[in-house]
Amino acid sequence: MKTFILIHGSWHSAWNWHKVVPILENQGHKVYAIDLPGMGRDKTPIKNITLKSTVEKLCKLIDSIEEKVILVGHSKNGIMISQVAEYRPEKIEKLIYLAAYLIPNGKTQVEYSSQDIDGVLKPYVTRYPDTKSHTLQPEIYKEGLYHDCDDDITEMAKVILSHEPIESGMAKLELTEENYGSVPKYYIECTDDRAVTPFIQQKMYNETPCLKVYKIQTSHSPFFSHPKELCDVFLEIAHS
Repeated sequence: MKTFILIHGSWHSAWNWHKVVPILENQGHKVYAIDLPGMGRDKTPIKNITLKSTVEKLCKLIDSIEEKVILVGHSKNGIMISQVAEYRPEKIEKLIYLAAYLIPNGKTQVEYSSQDIDGVLKPYVTRYPDTKSHTLQPEIYKEGLYHDCDDDITEMAKVILSHEPIESGMAKLELTEENYGSVPKYYIECTDDRAVTPFIQQKMYNETPCLKVYKIQTSHSPFFSHPKELCDVFLEIAHS
C-alpha cells in the first residue's frame, strides 16, 4: 500500500481528484486530496496566505502520517511539493510533477510562466490587488483547461473555481541538493496542454532532470479526461 497526497493547481481545489481518488483507493492505497489554504472549502483569508504558510500546512499533514508519502503536484503547485520536499525529505518517497512547475533553487514560478508565451490563459487572468489574489475568467475554461473533458466538467468549474493567492508565484524557492535533491522525482507531460504548454514543461524537466518522464496525450486536466490512464502512470511510478 502506498500513501498519496494530491495537490491541486491554480484556482482549483480537492475537487480536481474526485475521479482519481476512488481508482487509487480501490487498489488498496491511501489518498489525501486536500484544499490548499484559501481555496475550495478552506476559508483562510487569501491576503494572509504565503508560500511559507501553505508549505507549513502541507508539512503538518505529512507529520500526521506515519508512513512515507508520494506527493503529486499539478500545474502551478509543483512549487509546493518542491518546497515541502526541502523540509521533509525523509518523509517523502517520491515527487510526481503533473504538467507542473518544476522550478530550481532561487527561481520563481512567475519567471517560468512568463516564458510560456503560447499558453492561452494569461489574457483571461483577472487580478485583485486589494486581496492579493487573481482568478480565471470562465470563457477560457473549456479551451484552456478542459478541451478533452466532458462538458459537465466545465459547467462544474464555473461554480467551483475560485480566487488564489498571488504571492506564492513570486516567491523564490529555497532548495538544496542535500534535502530536495535527495528525493526521487518523476514528471508527467501532458502533450496537448494549452495552459502549461509542452514547450515550458520540456524546458523545466530538461533543466531539472527527473528519474523518468512520462507523456500522456491529454489537456491540462487528465484527472478529468483520462483518470484511469493517469492512475496507471501514478501506480507505475509508485511501484518503480
